[in-house]
Amino acid sequence: MRAFRLSRRAVVHVLAEVGVVSAVLLGVTAAQAQSSIVVASTTSTEQSGLFGHILPQFKRATGIDAKVVALGTGQAIDMARRGDADVLFVHDKVAEEKFVADGFGVKRLEVMYNDFVLVGPKADPADTKGNDIVAALKKVATSSSAFISRGDKSGTHAAELRFWQMTGTEANKGSGYRECGCGMGPALNIAASSGAYVLTDRGTWLSFRNRGDLDVLVQGDQRLFNQYGVVLVSSARHPHVKTAEGRKFVDWVTGSAGQAAIASYRVGGQQLFFPNARMP
Repeated sequence: MRAFRLSRRAVVHVLAEVGVVSAVLLGVTAAQAQSSIVVASTTSTEQSGLFGHILPQFKRATGIDAKVVALGTGQAIDMARRGDADVLFVHDKVAEEKFVADGFGVKRLEVMYNDFVLVGPKADPADTKGNDIVAALKKVATSSSAFISRGDKSGTHAAELRFWQMTGTEANKGSGYRECGCGMGPALNIAASSGAYVLTDRGTWLSFRNRGDLDVLVQGDQRLFNQYGVVLVSSARHPHVKTAEGRKFVDWVTGSAGQAAIASYRVGGQQLFFPNARMP
């Protein structure tokens, strides 16, 4: 069989072509790597199903894949402080403003809101029903009724602690008080199985299916207002973060398309979150 040989010039030409193709392939890989961002957010936004509704729309509009890591707000902020996320999307205004003031975030923008509600057994053994969250928690404490706290430094947990502080019974929440150190969905599951009271955001409650004997008992108190904010992580603090792509997410979710997507998300015909921008 006759051996097939390439001239030195031909070999150089082939290697050059391979180099061009490799460079193109590496360029595509780099571009693909740049087409995704990490969003550190809360369990309430993830477990309510909101992200499953709005993120496909964001990807269609921008080509960017937003990967959500759902944690308690405190843990999400810690993640963003380490530079392990490009965008922060949580609901603890005081902590968010400190995150920005400390130089970890560019600017805090309000993106949507709903409210907290106190749910508990329909029989309401502590007689909490009404529109005063502070009075309700006092009754839970004095009656030693079962109460499940997130206990996870989340935005919901931070709100709950503020309400307990207002009661003056913070040091003695009753013998029925328990911390689960868990997300909103698991906390609701524990409350449903044990007949306990629990503070929850309305979005997660509306999407929660395993309600058992639980019902909304306290709502309508202005102190139960629940505001969500979005913050771009600072590239000055963490140069590796994907600033351009993260900014596109922030601009989209606070712009007309993102706000409309938030407003259109419903479960059982009920709206879970309300956009901060006025819709046409």
